[in-house]
Amino acid sequence: MAERIMYVQLKTGYDIDRGPAWITRVRFSKSWRTAYFRDHALSRVTGYAHANHDSNFFDIETGDEYWISGPKRNRTDGRYSNEQPSIDADVLDEYQAFLSGAPLPGRENG
Repeated sequence: MAERIMYVQLKTGYDIDRGPAWITRVRFSKSWRTAYFRDHALSRVTGYAHANHDSNFFDIETGDEYWISGPKRNRTDGRYSNEQPSIDADVLDEYQAFLSGAPLPGRENG
């Protein structure tokens, strides 16, 4: 499974870009259609199957919607808000190196 440090934000139940967000480790299935984040299995949103068009994944068990994307060096991960995500302790060193110019693990070639 591919593993990446990603920006993840919960969209369900919150106004645009007001849900809790994390810089965290996400594992992806071989097809990249399923993401595993903490204890959640998230399926990629296809078409307009979900009410919130601001999400790209949904929790397979609960239906909660999430936005997952690569983190940005300028820390503008929220598209409509400048609220900062929490950073998981297990990715802190790699994320800080990324902010200083290093590539993210698994993204050394782009």
